[in-house]
Amino acid sequence: MTDISIAIVDDDRSLRNALVALLQASDYLATGFENAEAFLRSTEVDTVDCLVTDIHMPGMNGLELKQAMAVRRSSLPVIMMTALQERSTIRDALAADPICLLSKPFESERLLECLDQVFAER
Repeated sequence: MTDISIAIVDDDRSLRNALVALLQASDYLATGFENAEAFLRSTEVDTVDCLVTDIHMPGMNGLELKQAMAVRRSSLPVIMMTALQERSTIRDALAADPICLLSKPFESERLLECLDQVFAER
């Protein structure tokens, strides 16, 4: 088992649980959070190796979460997900400079490829 820790932040419980299960089956340490605030209150906020976050969530959205994490841990890799395909959403997400931007629904292999890209040197 790897020691790479991934946080999944998504208000969609079924997707969050599916992604946690996928990553655990792929030998990552994965923890799910229902919103950005829960993640920011957690002990994982300072130890996680990668953050996977939805963009549109109640309360703090994924763009705001990435911004908060950039101040706290500027080198933390962030993968963003969105179901919305408006140009402004895509533009704002890409401007945040995530490692990957995944359009929901996406194939599980796509997320694993993004993580391989992040952790290729390990």
